[in-house]
Amino acid sequence: MRLEVRENVPIWVQGLAPLLAILISLVLCSLLIIWAGKPILESYALLVNGALGSSFALSETLTRATPLIFTGLAAAIAFKAKLWNIGGEGQLYVGAVFATVLGSGLVTLHPILMIPFLMVTGALAAGVLLLIPTLLKNYLRVDEVVVTLLLNFIVLLFVNYLLEGPIQDPMSMGWPQGRPIIDEGQLMPIMEKSRLHLGFIIALVAAFGCWIFMKFTLWGYEIRSVGLNPEAAKFAGININKTLIITALLSGGMAGIAGVSEVAGLKGYLTLDMSPGFGYAGIAVAMLAMLHPLGVVASAIFFAGIYVGADSMSQGMGIPSYIADVMVAVSILMVLISMLLVRYRITKG
Repeated sequence: MRLEVRENVPIWVQGLAPLLAILISLVLCSLLIIWAGKPILESYALLVNGALGSSFALSETLTRATPLIFTGLAAAIAFKAKLWNIGGEGQLYVGAVFATVLGSGLVTLHPILMIPFLMVTGALAAGVLLLIPTLLKNYLRVDEVVVTLLLNFIVLLFVNYLLEGPIQDPMSMGWPQGRPIIDEGQLMPIMEKSRLHLGFIIALVAAFGCWIFMKFTLWGYEIRSVGLNPEAAKFAGININKTLIITALLSGGMAGIAGVSEVAGLKGYLTLDMSPGFGYAGIAVAMLAMLHPLGVVASAIFFAGIYVGADSMSQGMGIPSYIADVMVAVSILMVLISMLLVRYRITKG
């Protein structure tokens, strides 16, 4: 048995494949619900209702999806250039740290300027962090997977030190949390009586902007070319190192904005448990979206809906909430298989 590349795969097939993969994953996960002795349709109905069944449920799903959109974009952009950025979690926290340091009173601007200022500085700081493994990859051939992964732990330890000392809120009574973001730097809510904030709108704009950038600009073309075939890209005159540096700044920047959004929009201050793994989940979001920036939005909302709805399903049916993690994992596995079958056909060797 061997794999042959398919030629001229219809667009509708490429779009239908991940949807069928998700459907198959739900069917497979229903076996766990049966194992738990609960009705399948009623359990899934509770999951959907918990994620989308009311304005509050919808707002919670979109709130959870906001950082996933940013980290999903970070992974999608990097992976397009075959820059394996596994450090979204650390980059998210770097963005959050800079938002805390600059946005807690060190700099005071009008809200129209303050919010973009925090976004840009957080993005630049996180982008510079990703430059470290990128430059090591470019000039010393160091594996960026290992470096970006280890940088996550280094950043988290550094954040823990900062929250215990230099940026700790003096009013927190010793609790490790950062000083609060001033009013001018906070992202206003966009839905009454909910936690959904302006960060979600910014995430949508970022996804659309990344799609425009990747599809219609020269830099986007160069990023895609380097990812498809670096040798051919180099032969065509594309500067590989420069392209990867641009990719790193953009990818890390997206993850950094996720941290700014969480600090300035959701909590208002930095804590060590601010992210339950958004940086890592962004990789799954990007893979489910097949690295398409607009698909990242739908993928992030899908994942957020599963996590939010799983709590409702767990409370209503007594099903362990960890089934959400299983559903996400199986969905990714099915999507990867569907991507393989869309791109290749299995033939006899």
